[in-house]
Amino acid sequence: MPGGWGVADPAQQPRWDGNENLAEAPAGQRVRGVGDVFVMALAQGHQIRENHIVEFAEGRRIAWLPSEPGMEPPGHLWRWELEPIDEGRTRVTHTYDWTKLTDENRFARARATTSDSLRASIDRLAALAE
Repeated sequence: MPGGWGVADPAQQPRWDGNENLAEAPAGQRVRGVGDVFVMALAQGHQIRENHIVEFAEGRRIAWLPSEPGMEPPGHLWRWELEPIDEGRTRVTHTYDWTKLTDENRFARARATTSDSLRASIDRLAALAE
């Protein structure tokens, strides 16, 4: 994406969230590498989540494990991967992996995150990039 990699700027993520889960993130949290943590408020109840970066390659990949503040992440992972095809096109893959989720109370919400909601995020991101 031109002008710096928008997916690595948490303040922008609510703009393309097809899961309707994100409310806002403070500006100035641009991700620079593995080990970074950014904070996000959820849409429902404005609960705060800390998002621990576990994969990062500038302009190519970002993945994080969300958690309640000060807690260990319960095991679900969000990932964005970008692969340039040519000068005007990029293949985007958006993944939600909850195979390591340990908190059974979160299973229903995890199951509610469908391929349609992931696709909606990709479509919104594409519209913003164009």
